[in-house]
Amino acid sequence: MIIDKIENAHLYNGLGKRIEKAFEYIKNTELENINPGKYEIEGENIFALISEYKTKSESEGKLEAHRKYIDVQYVISGEELMGYSPLGNPAFAEATAGRQQILEPYKEENDIVFFTGEKSFTKVSSGMFAIFFPEDVHMPGINTGKISEVKKLVIKVRIN
Repeated sequence: MIIDKIENAHLYNGLGKRIEKAFEYIKNTELENINPGKYEIEGENIFALISEYKTKSESEGKLEAHRKYIDVQYVISGEELMGYSPLGNPAFAEATAGRQQILEPYKEENDIVFFTGEKSFTKVSSGMFAIFFPEDVHMPGINTGKISEVKKLVIKVRIN
């Protein structure tokens, strides 16, 4: 997991061309004016999802992880807490995964598996991003003690 401000994105270009392309999209798109929806960047290898929502309580959130994609989550406006825990078993093959328990089995069509378990939270505000790799269990969209209106971009970056 990486959390930083967008002005430091250049520090992470060594993570690969697709991550670099994701940051180029963030920097070169008028995100404040874009409508919620799915936007193709490089076919199914890199695509953007824009959403607008109100943050929720921790009890309403679910820890999640992905097998095929890295999440680059960029907060366009608002603020939220993002929960994180390292995954003990990146293949999700077992019923337990380190400090998490599988809540719902892996869904191939959505590339997602849900967990319960330990986590720590970091506040992510407008202009900040988080990168979650397959070994990073995460819980985005949690309120900071007060409900916030959030507009967020999630860029899905295929691993292989």
